[in-house]
Amino acid sequence: MRPVLPAEVSRAARHLLCMPPDTRAGAARRLVWRAHWADCWRKRLGRAHPAWGDGSLGAAVPAGPLPLEPTWDDPEYARCIAEVLCAVVEWREDAGRLSRGRSRRSA
Repeated sequence: MRPVLPAEVSRAARHLLCMPPDTRAGAARRLVWRAHWADCWRKRLGRAHPAWGDGSLGAAVPAGPLPLEPTWDDPEYARCIAEVLCAVVEWREDAGRLSRGRSRRSA
């Protein structure tokens, strides 16, 4: 996945804001993994993935209207931002474990 920028976190959080609260964590994880796989696709084939974009988190958010960005003190929006950031951290930790596991096997 490409480096995550604040505007992409906002885009993903606004996407989650349109969902029922009990589905947001899973949706955030799916967005992050889609961005990862789209980045792999882009690196391998030299073009953006047709559905998931260029490997950025913002591009992994499905096309369509999003609500305007609320202020960060809006409780629901803050929870959505937290879900996105937790999914990014979880992905980064998982990716680190996977890469360490590969290097041990190849050694």
